[in-house]
Amino acid sequence: MLLVLELDVADLAATRFAISPLNETLRAVQLLGSHKTPAVNAPWVRWMRRELSWRPLRLPRLWPLVINGLTTHPEFLCLAPEVRAPELGAELARLRATPATAVRASLRRVWEGRPWPESARELAARPRESLAELADELGECHDRLIAPHWERIRPVLEADIAYRAGLLANGGARSLFSDLHPELRWSGGTLTLTDNDQGPSPGKIMLGPDGVVLMPSVFNWPEVSLSLATSTQTVMLYPARGTATVWEGTVGDGGAREGGAWAGGREEAAEALLGAPRVRLLSALRSPATTTALARRLGVTPSAVSQHLAVLHRGGLVDKRRSGRVVLYQTTALGLALLRGGLASSGADVSSGASAS
Repeated sequence: MLLVLELDVADLAATRFAISPLNETLRAVQLLGSHKTPAVNAPWVRWMRRELSWRPLRLPRLWPLVINGLTTHPEFLCLAPEVRAPELGAELARLRATPATAVRASLRRVWEGRPWPESARELAARPRESLAELADELGECHDRLIAPHWERIRPVLEADIAYRAGLLANGGARSLFSDLHPELRWSGGTLTLTDNDQGPSPGKIMLGPDGVVLMPSVFNWPEVSLSLATSTQTVMLYPARGTATVWEGTVGDGGAREGGAWAGGREEAAEALLGAPRVRLLSALRSPATTTALARRLGVTPSAVSQHLAVLHRGGLVDKRRSGRVVLYQTTALGLALLRGGLASSGADVSSGASAS
């Protein structure tokens, strides 16, 4: 399969990044309904199946629209965000306000020549009421599937955008698109996507107005997904860098857990050098996070976190990067080597600032 997207100068000028809690929710639902579980997100899938075993989700409207064996779903479920990082409530309000004509047109495109599921027929017959019920289901999905992990998911998405913005600034569109995914190719104003499952034959994507919205995704990993037809900007979901770190020490099997004992003699050795609070920070920062999020996660004050982060940053054990209005911290390769007890074998050195009390 090959998809071709032609971007002229105006399209490139309007292309932007965004984060969408609604799109992450949709991808999480699709992951639950998939027969294949990517290894990166397997810890989350195991966690959610345990959660659903005692309190199932009822999704009579949503499930047939997105879990149906087709390679696409209705456009109104995944509109391009209007701002860089919208709140879920704003996205659901847009969903509820979708015009009836747009609902029916989107349903016809998806199920052309195929039997319509009951929820699609209800949407066509009663769009306003059905959209409200659909939005309620999506809101519950977000609360159950995404919200418990959003403080770890969002910083990974923000850090990805900051990294991509650097590529764009330093090397232009060629550098940006060549690094998004192995199956993406950029040449002469044309973006080509191969080896995806969005359709049976090669095709040219009809761009929506104003270029493309690039959205990093944890739950879409490892795929790239493009909106094939849209009345808003064309959306491209791509796998976020560092997705695996979201689940480290949290919902996965084994390893350290928040608020519990940190596993293994290797981290005990790191504690002897840095102290337990700083080792906890290094471990938590395998996935990028803000000072405020770290304070909530670890049950300490933001000022205490800031003091420890300043020491770790001076010692080269954590990196910091601005993304929009927030500053994200993440453990560096040197910090990870220290946690693994690999400093001696790797020849790495720790500056004196890292061990200051």
